[in-house]
Amino acid sequence: MQSNSEQRSLSVGSSRSVNGASNDVASFNTSAIIVTCHAENVPVTPEWWMSKYLPSYSATRMFKFRNPNSYNWANNLLAGLAILFYGYDQGVMSQVNLNEDYLKTMGIYPTTGNSHNLAALGGIVSVYYGGSLIGALLGGSIADRSGRITAIILGVIISIIGATFQASAMNITWMCCARVVTGLGVGAIDAVIPVWSSEVSSHTARGSFLAIEFFLNISGLSLAYWIEIFASMSNNQVMAWRTPLALQVVFLLVILALVPFFPESPRWLAKVGRVSEARNVLQATHKDGVEAELAAIVQNVIHDHQHAENNSYIRMLFPRTKSQRELRRRVVLSVWLQIMQELVGIGVITHFLLPALATSLTLYAAIDLIQGAGFSQGEAKLLAGFNNLSYMFSVLFAVFTLDRFGRRGTMVWGAAGMALLLLIGGILDKYAQSGGPNQRAYGAGVVAMTFLYTGTFGATWLVTPWLYPTELFPTYVRAKGGAWSVVGWSIGNGVVTMITPFLFQAIEYGVLLLLFGLNIFVIPFIIFMYPETSGRPLEQMDDFFSNATSWNVFTASQQIREQGFTDYQWTRKYQGGIEQSEISMTQVSGDKGAGKHGWANKLRRRASDAGLV
Repeated sequence: MQSNSEQRSLSVGSSRSVNGASNDVASFNTSAIIVTCHAENVPVTPEWWMSKYLPSYSATRMFKFRNPNSYNWANNLLAGLAILFYGYDQGVMSQVNLNEDYLKTMGIYPTTGNSHNLAALGGIVSVYYGGSLIGALLGGSIADRSGRITAIILGVIISIIGATFQASAMNITWMCCARVVTGLGVGAIDAVIPVWSSEVSSHTARGSFLAIEFFLNISGLSLAYWIEIFASMSNNQVMAWRTPLALQVVFLLVILALVPFFPESPRWLAKVGRVSEARNVLQATHKDGVEAELAAIVQNVIHDHQHAENNSYIRMLFPRTKSQRELRRRVVLSVWLQIMQELVGIGVITHFLLPALATSLTLYAAIDLIQGAGFSQGEAKLLAGFNNLSYMFSVLFAVFTLDRFGRRGTMVWGAAGMALLLLIGGILDKYAQSGGPNQRAYGAGVVAMTFLYTGTFGATWLVTPWLYPTELFPTYVRAKGGAWSVVGWSIGNGVVTMITPFLFQAIEYGVLLLLFGLNIFVIPFIIFMYPETSGRPLEQMDDFFSNATSWNVFTASQQIREQGFTDYQWTRKYQGGIEQSEISMTQVSGDKGAGKHGWANKLRRRASDAGLV
């Protein structure tokens, strides 16, 4: 522990350049920021008065590991376990909705041919997303006031209460209330876990670690499906639906037992004046560059303290000042990215074509559709189960590609690939639904395109909309930024849950062609609106939003360049580090001489800026 009298001088490279000239080539030297990390000099944001009554982080309980890599793996496996529960919870209602005893207990049997009961079945599922929306906002607020660990613990406790009431539900009112309570807890967990994970991870590996966590997310979803398949084979149909719901508590109890022994976010610790504890966390989780990153964090805390009035959901959405308008841009980007994740079609495909994710009234239609393509009900269930497994393993591609190729390129190529697969699948589905001797062959083609589509989504679009918001927001509202992201997720999923069956009733195979068009629709938004965050320290994002006013990322990059920043290429992956002090001469000469290499080189540079190379 650092004593109060100890003072440590830290330096961190700024991204603003000092202009000079040498051999007709401008040289860029960054100015050093000297930060005195004396606890008394750091402006302290008071913790919430309720914090003393809530479970919280303690440095004395923190696990000890021999090297930072082990700690990073432990941190992200814990985060992955929490997200595995989220996947299990999202998929657990798939086969429950088919259980006859469950439907009779809820008073909504039969659902076939009964629009009232069918709507009630969908309503039971939909209220979950209303709870998750409110839980995300509450969780984000608590995480900023009392810490990330506190918010996670409270989310887990609330989820345990909700899961217990789900497993013991005796009527539809009971179940709806239990679903709302579970949504509250899961919303808080979903809002805070990605933020906590990114803040305790090295800035060069945030994407890979979050990709691993979402591999576990799909693992949880697949686990729920297969557990329910085997449970449905039991003669005891009461336990067949209550047991999978009760198993949620097992995951939650494990998380609850482990979370208190893990580190708090060093960024939150610095914000509340616990700088020495923040240093200890960084030393435990980082190989090198600890003092430089701590200096950047403290400098960011000082900056954030000057904008404390912005730490409000209302001001983030309805700004009055320049800094609040900057936050609104980040909110819009986060919410819209989550909505676009649904627009590319994963909710429609999984809620309708794949029983494993069918958590609403669309499940019967899903089986009918695949049977209509020439497969039996048993084959349809097995195909859906195996698709879940391939979907799960496809997420592993993101572990190796997300940090290597960046966020923009990953999403652009993902949308383009999914558009092509949906176009082919829509054409094949038209012939598969019309019958004939080749019906099964066309149906097999539809299933193959579905497998490839979900695999492409898992490798590209599953992780990025959750990772991106954790990188956009400054420290003092980062948890609230994660909450806004979950709001977008809740809106997207809630809408999809309600409109999917009506879409397929209206245009049938045309839905796949509609989704093809929507995938093409989202590509320009990614290219022109979203800056590249890959490889950048979290504190560096303020350079972009504070110095660029345009929503067009190309124009914004030019604005930043005109102000003398060495890091102005916000359409490309950042190649520097937290301590980088100057731009290399090859980069400078490359920019100045770009026009000497003809149209082909210009085309390649523009494609690279768009995220295509």
